[in-house]
Amino acid sequence: MTTYTKEVGDKLNALLEKNYDAEKGYKKAAENTDHNALKRFFNKKAEERYNFGHQLKSEIRSFGQEVDKGGSATGTAHRAWMDVKALFSMDNEESMLEEAIRGEKASVEEYNDVLNETALPVSTRDLVLQQKNTISQELQSIKKLEDLQ
Repeated sequence: MTTYTKEVGDKLNALLEKNYDAEKGYKKAAENTDHNALKRFFNKKAEERYNFGHQLKSEIRSFGQEVDKGGSATGTAHRAWMDVKALFSMDNEESMLEEAIRGEKASVEEYNDVLNETALPVSTRDLVLQQKNTISQELQSIKKLEDLQ
């Protein structure tokens, strides 16, 4: 049986922080568009990341680890950048989609980093893999939305 280490807990807390950031970023993107399909998509993604966060919190707590609160300074800066792009871009929906694609690709890499941890308990590996696969599949949806522009 694989044991849950502090290192695994730290990596899950880092993923949790990224999900907080993504949720806030998607909410901000939904606020910055009048395009109905994009607004629905961004709100759906915000809810998905909210749910991912709760799943990660449950996993962290199930192994007796403390759960980190809040988002990262990098995430705050990214959302501020999205605000600036929304104000000054002639093509703000396209810019937001590009940022969403960039963010989702970074998320997949972060999930892969955690999955490369050899000491993951089965429940943790299954949860992280499921969330990563959802994000990977959603990348295709984002790319399809780009064609609507």
